Amino acid sequence: MPLNLSAKECRVIGCLMEKSIVTPEQYPLTLNALTNACNQKSSRNPVMSLAPGDVQRTTRELEARHLVRIEEGFRSGVEKYSHRFCNTSFGDLQLDSAQFAIVCLLLLRGAQTPGELRANSGRLHDFADNTAVVAAIASLPHRDGDPMVVKLPRSPGRKDSEYMHLFSGPVDAGEPVREAPVVAPAPVAGDALSLSQLAQRLSDLEQEVARLKRALGESD
Repeated sequence: MPLNLSAKECRVIGCLMEKSIVTPEQYPLTLNALTNACNQKSSRNPVMSLAPGDVQRTTRELEARHLVRIEEGFRSGVEKYSHRFCNTSFGDLQLDSAQFAIVCLLLLRGAQTPGELRANSGRLHDFADNTAVVAAIASLPHRDGDPMVVKLPRSPGRKDSEYMHLFSGPVDAGEPVREAPVVAPAPVAGDALSLSQLAQRLSDLEQEVARLKRALGESD
């Protein structure tokens, strides 16, 4: 059965996956750390601005679906969050580091080409080349019988096709939407009047400069 994750759920799971590898000393994450991770302005597409309450509600929903684990410190009372999406004893989905990186990046950044996935993999996995990225994508197992990633048609002006995860439901893999031609907007009356006023001001300034030159006895 497809997961049909919302954009917020994808962001939370992706952040927990990323931080479990990039900053293991800070994992599991507190609510504040997870909120900051979700709202990063780099390595995220789209950029979000989630309130702690939004993140907490999302983790509750994911916990109910057994995709996130919430731990509460008995002494501190601080909740900490970890993912149960893959590579845990609670599920059958086991990914190697290359597959893990692909899934994590698609959750955090959306559709990407093999070259972009390789460039963005950072500390998650070191891909030797774009061929290694494609091989990792091809090796991804199915989740509950459904594929996890789909190859999209190549967009106009792009050398390679993009890949997109299917954790939020089916993705239209038909013909890409052609970009509409850019049409310059027609000038409006207000713009024409403004230009006319500017031209008159320029003419007045030129006349004033000429008058001052004559008064100083300078030739044009």
